[in-house]
Amino acid sequence: MRPGSDRVHVVLERTDGSRIVRLPAPRWLVSAAVAIAAVVLVAASTVYRDYVGLRAQRAEFAAGLHRIAEQQTVIDGFQERVGQIRAEVDGWRTLRSRIWLPFGPASEAPAERAPGMGGTALRLLEHATPVLSPLDELERLAAAVGEEGEGLRALERLMAKAGRVLAALPTRWPVRGPVNSDFGKRSSPWAQSSGLEFHSGLDIGAAHGTRVSAPAPGTVVFAGTHPEYGITLIIDHGHDLKTLYGHLSKVMAAVGDTVRRGEVVAHTGNTGRSSGPHLHYEIQVAGQPVDPRSYLWD
Repeated sequence: MRPGSDRVHVVLERTDGSRIVRLPAPRWLVSAAVAIAAVVLVAASTVYRDYVGLRAQRAEFAAGLHRIAEQQTVIDGFQERVGQIRAEVDGWRTLRSRIWLPFGPASEAPAERAPGMGGTALRLLEHATPVLSPLDELERLAAAVGEEGEGLRALERLMAKAGRVLAALPTRWPVRGPVNSDFGKRSSPWAQSSGLEFHSGLDIGAAHGTRVSAPAPGTVVFAGTHPEYGITLIIDHGHDLKTLYGHLSKVMAAVGDTVRRGEVVAHTGNTGRSSGPHLHYEIQVAGQPVDPRSYLWD
């Protein structure tokens, strides 16, 4: 290009330096070509950077989707487990209700939801059930567990009281042997012509001198002679419940003594109105005789 000239010569050469062609071109065309080439290079560079960035974002997006899928799996497993625990808690509620049922409407029993309700009638929405978040599900579960915990603690208090009563019940046989005469009406063993009489206990056959054990803990309130039962022992077990042992040959406790379950308190005999060695065993509730078999568990 000559100084002051508005034309330039474009020379194309081989790699070995030999010329192929020499073309004259206006200056503005060369400048425009250079500018266009620079713009193309800048644009290509920008597009390439965007492409690289996009690929990285796509990789991050795919990884994010994978993490979301894993978290959704965890959430689904959590909600399934929460549902299982809620079903178990509901089972506790059913079991607690069955346990409370024999005791009647005790004041300590947790109040159940009453079915009665009222107010303005509202139109129900079919799809009004809210979708709870895992945190809300956990809060509901915690509330249900807390409610059942209160119910179980109340039941524990009741069972503690019931346990003390059960421990006082005469559930053991005072002596082992055949039952010669049951509780209730029977033919009189003294005079067949006298008809039926009421027998207030069990006549348990046992050899003379057989040891008699207390069927439950209690306090001796009578140890002496009875016109009908001969040598007699009466133990008070509390809760308006007493046991009577008649036709004894020997008493091993005195009035006021505290006896333990299974402790030997007397020996069988044939005293009083008796036709042979045996034990008359009687249970009284509030002063009235009841069938001892309803208390004997072992």
